[in-house]
Amino acid sequence: MNKKELADYLHNSKYNCAQAVLLAFADEIGEDKEVLFRISEGFGFGAGCGEGICGALSGAIMLAGLKNSDGNLEAPGTKASTYKIAKEMKEKFVAKTGGLICKDLKGLDGGEVLCSCPDCIGYAVEVVEEVLGL
Repeated sequence: MNKKELADYLHNSKYNCAQAVLLAFADEIGEDKEVLFRISEGFGFGAGCGEGICGALSGAIMLAGLKNSDGNLEAPGTKASTYKIAKEMKEKFVAKTGGLICKDLKGLDGGEVLCSCPDCIGYAVEVVEEVLGL
């Protein structure tokens, strides 16, 4: 099963969009799956209200931090490079989906649906693979 299929499977198994993307790459980043599941829970549905960035992209950006951060609690040295990665991921995601905010993507304000949740998840997985090489 490829990462898109795995993320889709997880989403169909009641994981939110952020959880589906993040947990699809859990083995590659070597982090505890339950911790990843719990930490990403509030990021589904655009941070729980539809008004934040897409949960699938949030999960992808979490992966950027997990892969790039030096984890140095005393003298963090990787914030700028992680921000650069996050920006690139956001730009690629928007180019693929046509939007960034959950409610806009889903057409919840009466506009057209720009991208369904399953498609946003698939595009977020593509962005992770393109930018992070996972």
